[in-house]
Amino acid sequence: MRNQKTLAHPTSLSGIGLHSGQAATITIHPAPADTGVVFYQKTTNTVHSCPAFIKHLRPMDLCTTIGLNGFQIQTVEHVLSALAGLEIDNAYLELDGNEVPAVDGSAAPFVNLIQTVGAVEQDQPRTYLKIVQPLSVGNDSRSLAVYPSALPKISYSIDYPHPLIQNQTYIHDCSIKEFEQNIAGARTFAFRHEVELLWSRGLGMGGSLENTLVLSETGLMNENGFRFHDECVRHKVLDLIGDLSLLGIPVIGHFVAHRAGHSVHAQMVKAILENPEAWILLNSSDEDRSMMVHAGSPFPKPMSEVPQPAYLY
Repeated sequence: MRNQKTLAHPTSLSGIGLHSGQAATITIHPAPADTGVVFYQKTTNTVHSCPAFIKHLRPMDLCTTIGLNGFQIQTVEHVLSALAGLEIDNAYLELDGNEVPAVDGSAAPFVNLIQTVGAVEQDQPRTYLKIVQPLSVGNDSRSLAVYPSALPKISYSIDYPHPLIQNQTYIHDCSIKEFEQNIAGARTFAFRHEVELLWSRGLGMGGSLENTLVLSETGLMNENGFRFHDECVRHKVLDLIGDLSLLGIPVIGHFVAHRAGHSVHAQMVKAILENPEAWILLNSSDEDRSMMVHAGSPFPKPMSEVPQPAYLY
């Protein structure tokens, strides 16, 4: 158990949006305790904002998208994974567009960005959600379950009829060090026929061999090869960590996934909120628990009461 954390100083990076193909810049700012993670965009006359909570999830193919009051942000899972993996609880994420930069297709650039400025501990304790009863979502072919566990853990398995993937399983004992060394650098992957289909639908316009592992029928099109022999399943772990962060609170439990993806990850977050008998809150009050269940997040204040970043005004 420890106190909440935020960044020591603002830091930013630029790149290309994976789906829009447009230039994008993100700046991560420190935020007060109990703020959570909030996306912002400033236009000429308006400041748009959207907390990174499951109730703001929006339908989108092959990535995680959130939105509120007309402000929509695509491809949030990698930066959210970096924040969660480094145990950063509070941050303002300022965007100049509607998509997070893809960078190299992993969470490593965001991890490096945060590490350059460092993290600081705040004066409020960190609340944890501890699983006490199993939950499961999905079906026979795509599933995700969570079980009581003394420490947070993820076991993920995938299988694809491709000679370079086939059956892969990765067990991740959640810690900052393990995330930095073994998960953050795993890049998103796609099959060539999927990429061509996305392009035909006007999606994936920023996708390239610089930010995506692209598999042909029998091989890998990226000249430098894989970073890990099981990079594909590690990236699934990365995505799950980012998607689970939409709960707004770290979970102590053992997640076991089989061929799950963003939609199944979201189903699990919703199932946790809908089954309060399956968990308890540590470092929190009964009132906080009740508000979390009814409001869909552990920080259920209306946006008018959430601390606003002074740099936007």
